[in-house]
Amino acid sequence: MSTDNKTIDILLLGSGGREHALAVKLAASPLCGTLYIAPGNGGTVQVGENVALAEDDPEAVADFARETGVGLVVIGPEAPLVAGVADAVRAAGIPCFGPGAEGAQMEGSKKFSKELMACAGIPTAAYGSFTDEASALAYVREQGAPIVVKADGLAAGKGVIVAATLEEAEDAVRECFQGAFGAAGSTVVVEECLTGPECSLLAFTDGKTVLPMATAQDHKRALEGDKGPNTGGMGVYSPVPIVTEDELAAMKQVMLDTVAELAAEGIDYRGCLYGGFMLTNDGPKVLEFNARFGDPETQVILPRLKNDLVEVMLACAEQRLDEVELAWRDEWAVAVVLTSAGYPGSYEKGKVITGIEDAEAMEDVTVYHAGTAVREDGELVTSGGRVLAVTALGDTFEAARDLAYEACEKIDFEGKTLRRDIGLRALRGREAW
Repeated sequence: MSTDNKTIDILLLGSGGREHALAVKLAASPLCGTLYIAPGNGGTVQVGENVALAEDDPEAVADFARETGVGLVVIGPEAPLVAGVADAVRAAGIPCFGPGAEGAQMEGSKKFSKELMACAGIPTAAYGSFTDEASALAYVREQGAPIVVKADGLAAGKGVIVAATLEEAEDAVRECFQGAFGAAGSTVVVEECLTGPECSLLAFTDGKTVLPMATAQDHKRALEGDKGPNTGGMGVYSPVPIVTEDELAAMKQVMLDTVAELAAEGIDYRGCLYGGFMLTNDGPKVLEFNARFGDPETQVILPRLKNDLVEVMLACAEQRLDEVELAWRDEWAVAVVLTSAGYPGSYEKGKVITGIEDAEAMEDVTVYHAGTAVREDGELVTSGGRVLAVTALGDTFEAARDLAYEACEKIDFEGKTLRRDIGLRALRGREAW
């Protein structure tokens, strides 16, 4: 525990690129004492202390926080949120950034999220929810293709199938009910297929006040030209130049209305609410909500945030977010994700990574670790599908994008894979969609 009473020790849960970005921003705060990351990765160990702790075990997390005198717990991934870790931490009297299990259903159950949106009058795709294969198949055949099939529960960003044909949709339904996504697929949500550009809008909230962040746009598909299977995200930029003022205002209103509806239903939601939107011809519609920071959106949003992240998160945890005003850097941010060959399918681990120091020596470049680990001999190696996110800031979108790709060239590991078209459509304008 820190002896300096002006700082607080912080426990951050998670091991991905999002958590490295959070760790870097938290560690930069003068309020941050010891920063524990559980379990962390090869990058977080450079800014804090990685600890072996079961991140989705509520009592284990609460006990660790209590025993080490932690003054703030920050929950990165969705699984600990759905498991109720925030509830256990708050019950121990420790400030926590992240919703309890009830609020985390916004991500943990697509059915719950859709029903809440209906109550709040929030624009979203028409849908049906099913617990048996025959009913889901009948609905799909009735609606026709293109159509979207989603596993109801958590599937690490991979439980959504955009089916272009009826055959693809039927296969997706069968996959869900046959266990391709585990328990997440025991309920299946089938939605109309919305068209238009996607945009993410995240917001800080303490359950009463809502402070939207800067817009960001992820690239979900594995291959260039937005082809191939869905992934956790192959690249991202912020802000999104094609978003109009009216669209942004509409998206911000959705975030306010959603938190108000959660409160009306007696759900105390403190943390980050993530809105994934489709910018349709009828205005922005919600594709999904997540109950935490996005990955890789965090890797471009946080570098642009001027505020002290510890201050903002404590204000959320202590329900005094009305005291905070967010400020943003003017620069554009572009991040390109480097992945292991084969991702999002099977891939090999343990490939030695070189060149990160050269990339980070470039001005306005930060390399966030996702699937990395440090071997006993001190070598940094790959340990996941998404390995690194290379983020660059620039005075123009083009400058940031060019710098990010230049930095990517300095980094090497066997099987390094990346998309070379991150942000291209945004540069071409609205008609590119």
